[in-house]
Parts: sequence; C-alpha cells; structure tokens
Amino acid sequence: MRIDLHTHSVVSDGTQTPTELVHAAREAGLDVLALTDHDTASGWDEAVTAARETGLQLVRGMEISTNHQGRAVHLLAYLPDPTHPGLAAELARIVEGRGSRAPAMIAALHRIGIELTLEDIAAEVPGRPHVADALVRKGIVASRDEAFADYLNPGRPAYVDRYAVPLDTAIRLVGAAGGVAVVAHPWGRGRRGSLPAAEIERLTRLGLAGIEVDHQDHDADAREELRAIARDLDLVATGSSDHHGLGKVDHGLGVNTTPVEQYERLLDRAAAAARASGRVTPQVVG
Repeated sequence: MRIDLHTHSVVSDGTQTPTELVHAAREAGLDVLALTDHDTASGWDEAVTAARETGLQLVRGMEISTNHQGRAVHLLAYLPDPTHPGLAAELARIVEGRGSRAPAMIAALHRIGIELTLEDIAAEVPGRPHVADALVRKGIVASRDEAFADYLNPGRPAYVDRYAVPLDTAIRLVGAAGGVAVVAHPWGRGRRGSLPAAEIERLTRLGLAGIEVDHQDHDADAREELRAIARDLDLVATGSSDHHGLGKVDHGLGVNTTPVEQYERLLDRAAAAARASGRVTPQVVG
C-alpha cells in the first residue's frame, strides 16, 4: 500500500483541482492520499467525490500556518472537525491576513520597480506562492523558488509578515476538534534549531501526535534522527510528497510515502481523538 499524507490543490497553492489531484494520485500508483490544503477544508467535498469515483482512499486534512518562537511552522491536521468554533475562528483569521498580504507585497514590488497587479495573480485568496507564480509568468524570475529567494522570503524586499496561530494553540485546537496534529517537515528550511528533540517532546505533552520524517527537505541524516525521536517519544512518523502540482519541483506524488503501520497508528489516534472530543469528525473515504 502506497500512502502520501501531504498534498495541495488549487484551493490553496497547488496547481491541480482536487479532482485532478485525486486522479493524478491514482495514476501515480497511490492507494491513500491526504489532501492538506493550507488553512482550509474547502477542497474536501470535491476530493471526496473524486475519491469515490476512483477507489482511492482519501484522508481529509489541512496544513495550518503557525508561529513558534518567531518562526513559521506548518502543522498538518488530519480528520479534524473544521466547524469547531475555535479552530474555525483561527483559520478565518489566517485567511483574512493572507487576503491583505498580497496588496502589500505588490506595493513592495512596485517600490523596487516591478510592476504587478492583483489581476496578474490567479488566485481567489492569493498568498506568496501565487505572487511567485505571477512573477514567473511575467518573466521576472525562472521559478517559484527563485521568486522566494530573490523577493518573497523573510529579509527580501517584498516579504510581508502575516498572522499565524501560535503552535501550542494550534495543537490544542486540532485535538479539541477531534483531529490529530503532525508537524510538517520539522527540520526543513533551517528550522532544526527551533524544534530540537526537547521541544518536540514538550509539544508531545500538549497533544502532538506525530512528525513528518520522510520529506524532500530532510536529508538522510535528518530523517534518521527524526525517526529516532519519533520512536523515543512514541510519535507517528509520516512520509509524504508535499506535492503542489507544477508549483513545486522535485515533489512528485509518492516521492516519499508513509509506512502502513504508521498510517494505521495515525488512524487509531484519530479515532481516539474523535471520541475524546465528542465532535462529529470526517472519516476516511474509501
């Protein structure tokens, strides 16, 4: 069984519709796919329909934007009730912040002589990846990665900060909503210093259920160390592609996968979290 637990559709910053993503996952030989768009469950219904048509097993999730010690950390939430009042309020606040961010980034680009408009950015709620893609289409940069490195990352001329949920709060809210929380690529993009083993242990006491170990941002040494941390702390160790369609190179569907036994542990913890919360939570489709 091939299991990919971290993917994105056009609902956030991917380039495929949820239907296209599910069909592509099936064609890539996947048996289980998690749809984890940023800060939203808006793509779930479409993905469910496609999963039932194809026979793919679908796990509904999201990737929540959080802040931890002044740095961005992404938290994967699997099978939470998205109508939980506290969780829904935080997600709405994140999306609202993203909506006001794009005009500020455009203004910053204008100040350095790069002409871009909201009409150039093909997204309902544009974020940094959508601005990056617009810069690619304009021929300003060759790739999304180059756009981030030259203009959109912290410290670059068009970077604009926005609201993100405190990580501790997000972990508690996911649990209260009956879901399970897994830190995405915890040591990717220079984050190792902010999430050492001792800090991951502390987060486990707050309700963290797992860490994403097998990810393209982790080299072999990081994966080995993270797997040992997961084993020592009894955390679920997941693997995934972090697929964004054409928006992210070297992240093809199934490039990393989650072992069956770890997937089963994740589902067991989701069932326990749902019972403890008393919420009506989404079930795995298929």
